[in-house]
Amino acid sequence: MKFILSSDAGKPQLRLSGDDYKYVIKVRRQVVGDIIAFRNRTNLNEEYRYILEGTDGRNASFMLDSHNYVPCGAAKKLHIGWCIVDPKTVEKVLPMLTEMGVSKITFIACHRSQRNFRFDFERFERIMESSIMQCGRTSLIEFNESASLSEFLNDNPNSVILDFGGEELNSAEVFDTAVIGCEGGFHESERSLFAAHRVRHFSSLMILRSESAAVAVAARHL
Repeated sequence: MKFILSSDAGKPQLRLSGDDYKYVIKVRRQVVGDIIAFRNRTNLNEEYRYILEGTDGRNASFMLDSHNYVPCGAAKKLHIGWCIVDPKTVEKVLPMLTEMGVSKITFIACHRSQRNFRFDFERFERIMESSIMQCGRTSLIEFNESASLSEFLNDNPNSVILDFGGEELNSAEVFDTAVIGCEGGFHESERSLFAAHRVRHFSSLMILRSESAAVAVAARHL
């Protein structure tokens, strides 16, 4: 774990209890005198290093030792336009997309998307917080929603679209926005919108699930 999130980070003294206490003392086996990094959700770029002063079996007390501005993020930004899938599918790969530096995900209502899905962005945020404490990233993925693929492409005219029938996505390709279809792929009425855009596919002959494609394009961009 690179740091611990605490709403008290930045104060002269800080206490841990509950699961955070168990992790620091029972799992990591930190002892008095150890220095541990904390960050506050209100400004993730600020790192506060605390000295562990003592424990009482249920709580751990810390004293502020130093404070520095230490941002950590990906060198390149990636915006994924993701045709709506089951939120559980997103949750499964969200930690990986966070670690890989994806900056933004826009969920697009496409022709083959199921319309009854609702995204719990607060739950997504909790998942990402667990991920950034592990990987050290100091920002969260931004989420947005788009009413249609046409609307998204109008707003993001330089998008690369991942679909069969296009050219192979090569290692030299430069892009900052990629569109991924839902299960079942794009409808023909949507493919008619692609004429002015770059359509690409991976070199693999195998069909990727929606979440596999999201991870693959993030890894390719990384």
